[in-house]
Amino acid sequence: MRTGSMGTSVAATVAVAVTVVLVLAGVTHAEIRTTLIVSDARPLILFEQFGFARGGKAALSIRRSAWRLRPGSRLTGVDPTLMGFVLISGAQFPKINNASEYAAADPGGNSGGGGFCVLTSGYAVPMIRLSDVPAGGATSILPIDDPDEYAVVFNNCQEGVEVTLDVRTEMYNVQGGVPDGQRDYLPVGLQPLPTIYTVVSAVYFAFLVVWAWACLRRRATAERIHVVMGALLLFKALKMACAAEDTWYVERTGTPHGWDVAFYVFGFFKGVLLFTVIVLIGTGWSFLKPYLQEREKNVLMIVIPLQVIENLVLVVIGETGPTGRDWVVWNQLFLLVDVVCCCAVFFPIIWSIRALRDASKTDGKAARNLHKLTLFKRFYVVVVGYLYFTRIIVSAFLALLSYRYQWGVNVAVEAASFAFYLFVFYNFHPVEKNPYLYVGDDEEESAGGQLEMDDRAF
Repeated sequence: MRTGSMGTSVAATVAVAVTVVLVLAGVTHAEIRTTLIVSDARPLILFEQFGFARGGKAALSIRRSAWRLRPGSRLTGVDPTLMGFVLISGAQFPKINNASEYAAADPGGNSGGGGFCVLTSGYAVPMIRLSDVPAGGATSILPIDDPDEYAVVFNNCQEGVEVTLDVRTEMYNVQGGVPDGQRDYLPVGLQPLPTIYTVVSAVYFAFLVVWAWACLRRRATAERIHVVMGALLLFKALKMACAAEDTWYVERTGTPHGWDVAFYVFGFFKGVLLFTVIVLIGTGWSFLKPYLQEREKNVLMIVIPLQVIENLVLVVIGETGPTGRDWVVWNQLFLLVDVVCCCAVFFPIIWSIRALRDASKTDGKAARNLHKLTLFKRFYVVVVGYLYFTRIIVSAFLALLSYRYQWGVNVAVEAASFAFYLFVFYNFHPVEKNPYLYVGDDEEESAGGQLEMDDRAF
């Protein structure tokens, strides 16, 4: 049995793994997975997390299993009855956490001198122990009578024992709750996603048509930035279309059948273009000036490679799943790169605001500079709000939301994204009397005093 310190690692491992899964629930949806674990001594390995309705089933097949003592281990032998798979409901995680902390704090008391073992506790539903797996492998199928979000976890209650496993997991609900009903491989909380993504994709394709019509109608005032913005809409629409197909195939078959590849590709271009558009608009490129300064080019040279890295990390996270030893590290790297990108795009906007403020003191065009400053400050506030909402508030909201309504987070993200796109595209669309260039005769005199007050306010 593990020592008392292992009880703390149980709580920490479960808490971190489940939290990360919740935050990145929308990355991957495949519910039929084949996973190979090689010489792994982790006490807990999270394989899957799935929201079940009544009548759903969790199937697990162990094709091959082997174990050995790690060099330097204090154990004299391996007990395969203390290694196996369990099914843990969301309601049991707080109890497991409390029990493991109690065992760690009182290793010589009622816990019997050993650490807390999930496998032998009463808080988890046993699926299969390695002692029950014959040479040819074994399969365990558990029907779900109590609807909840469950995690399939491998628990190794012996410190210093390495295991090698070839495992296939299959999680699904049954339509109508009848044994012979059609399988639905999407968790309860994500079942509306195919419809949601289809609607969002159609909205962005319609948005793209309207944008193309506006640019062609006012081609004399259209700038290069408007072409880049149109490309952003195109890849956003294509990404959502692939997301709809991805989730639709997973719902019926358990695997995305290659649509996840297209999703990652279009998502990559969409991510790069989104941050590029924010940087270019923030610098005033194609509006205030037809060129980029050296420092602005440096920002792009930082943001674009970071977006490449972020999307590559996203692929690794989505394809390896939580069973990977470095999965949490990959997630931390993803969040770090994303935060750096979000912070980097603020600098060009701040530089433009300062440049406009300085120019307002010398060029005498008070009304024109007031228009520019107001628009840039509004743009800055909206960018900050959008990035803060989609990166921080949504993650916190998802962690608190019931597993049945996880689709609500996707709706909130897409609604915020559409509102952001609508604001940016409306304020920076091709127009004859461009707010950067056009100044009415009746505006100049009244704008002087307001500009001075605005200069002190930011």
